[in-house]
Amino acid sequence: MNENNIVKTTKFPSKPTWAALAAALCLAGCSMNPVKVTPEEVAQRVRSDQEQMYRDQVPVSGRISYSDALARALKYNLDYRLKMMETTLARGLLDVSAMDMLPKLVTEAGYNDRSNDSGGTSVGIEDRVISLRPSTSETRSHYYGRATLSWNALDFGISYFRAKQAGDEVNIADERRRKILQNIVQDVRNAYWRALGAQRLLADADQLATRIDDALGKSREAERAGVLPPTQGLSYQRALLDAMSLVNAKRQEMQFAKRELAALMSLPPGTEFTLVESTEDSLAPAAVDIDKLEIAALTNRPELREEDYKARIGVYETRKQIAALFPSLNLYAGARYDSNSYLYNSNWSDTGLNLSMDLFRLASIPAINRTNEARQKTDEARRQALAMAVLTQVRVSVERYKLAVVDQDLAAESSRVDQRLSSVSRAGASNRLESELESLRTDSRALVSRFQLATAYAATQAAYGRVLNSVGVDLLPDTVTGTDIPTLAKAIDASLLDGEKSVFLRPMGLQLASRPVSVRIADLPRGVNEAAVRSAVERIVVRNELVAGQGTDALVLTLSFQRMESKATMRAQWRMTLTDPAGKQLLQQNYVSFLPSEASDRSLGAFAEAATLSVIGDVRRAARTESTVAQQP
Repeated sequence: MNENNIVKTTKFPSKPTWAALAAALCLAGCSMNPVKVTPEEVAQRVRSDQEQMYRDQVPVSGRISYSDALARALKYNLDYRLKMMETTLARGLLDVSAMDMLPKLVTEAGYNDRSNDSGGTSVGIEDRVISLRPSTSETRSHYYGRATLSWNALDFGISYFRAKQAGDEVNIADERRRKILQNIVQDVRNAYWRALGAQRLLADADQLATRIDDALGKSREAERAGVLPPTQGLSYQRALLDAMSLVNAKRQEMQFAKRELAALMSLPPGTEFTLVESTEDSLAPAAVDIDKLEIAALTNRPELREEDYKARIGVYETRKQIAALFPSLNLYAGARYDSNSYLYNSNWSDTGLNLSMDLFRLASIPAINRTNEARQKTDEARRQALAMAVLTQVRVSVERYKLAVVDQDLAAESSRVDQRLSSVSRAGASNRLESELESLRTDSRALVSRFQLATAYAATQAAYGRVLNSVGVDLLPDTVTGTDIPTLAKAIDASLLDGEKSVFLRPMGLQLASRPVSVRIADLPRGVNEAAVRSAVERIVVRNELVAGQGTDALVLTLSFQRMESKATMRAQWRMTLTDPAGKQLLQQNYVSFLPSEASDRSLGAFAEAATLSVIGDVRRAARTESTVAQQP
């Protein structure tokens, strides 16, 4: 027996060996050094990110409309993707919490080996005499297996409240997704209209830059040839450069919006795209029932709904703490197996029930009540502060929208005045440098005014979007996954109309479409090209957000030329009439001005532009409504 014991004990390392092994492991753990990421790993991560960011995107194949831009932003925006993933993660955590309420079935298997026999002797309590020789009931090596099904009532109650909290976390994640969605709509609206304004005016800005470059070249040649004094030539060049700098500043300011829009749509860098040209309809009037808007905001805003769910999570937390005070009731049943040959029964099953309770935890009841009361007051105070901020946002957004509409009207009027001034300047321009300089200055000022008008319209659109955002209206459909861009764009159009109906008296999308305007020129002097003059008028029509063309529903704008002779100059007028398709006269007005004695295509074209600009506001109203514009003398 002693020999067997010696054989058994030699299987295991001696104590010095164990000490040496432990020391080696300790030294190995203490010798770890920080390892930096290698350049190859960084490059691989960059390549992987670039592939993932733009993977599975539908290439841009045509012009992008406003609803198309929203569809792409909704489908491919990375921030929105992140919120969708967070919602999915919250749902997964809810499933995990629900599984915690199930009974626990624990299986266990193992192998046990001893270096010697287990066992013992019996000693008398009174006389301390050994009554049994040393004996064992367990083999040195044996296998065992267990399977236990248990259910704890306390664990079930706590898991139930945790699952309720996880369910509200899903709702919170969904409200945060809604907020990101609403912010995307607002950002796309802002960037889209600024980018569209820049796109409309880019060709005119390039054309004006070419004219200014030519004028700069002519002035430098005149300065070198001695035709102009140096001071006059440099002043002329300074004025031209100032005009071009002003135009470039406005153009660059609006062109940045195209890059912002590309980022919102998650387009790959360098992707070129063109926006759909659309008529700038008048936006809906500001809502007059502020109380109704405030109630809608308090009902719909994602932040307030999130606070509702947080308050409910707090209630469940209190209930969970109270449930932890109850006794723990545990029921279990299981099957057992042990290969120990000394056992009489190697297979058996057992069942049991135990009840336990931590009495000291009862002392925490007052603290739990105080904490619950403080939590409720904090949640209520936070929600009320947020509600006040929401109401303030609603009121401020409505006022900003009203001011933006006023600013847009002023910018439109300023643009029409500058365009008329430009037309009059070109009509009376001669071949002298001073005259050409004045023409270029007025043209650049008119172009800057058009940029300012486009900026003002984009600001009005942004203010309009802020009102919708402040109310918390969902302007996009909830179902997105698996939807192609055209179908999603149509769903967005319908959702936009439904959302705007709840905020404004007339949704923007329900504005009446603009009817085309057909331009006719009559009674021109001999030698003047009628097509050139008509083209100048049509250009003004298009610049002012109208459609120039033919059609059964087109309005007819007729300009009849009449001359009034004088000694040095020619005094002339345009007689303008606007009629509907049935021939009913909607507008009649005269525009009188002075022209050079010899009329040309350029002078009469500019004269016709100025005359058209004097009535363009009335023409726009007639093209957008069914009402008749009053006749003006």
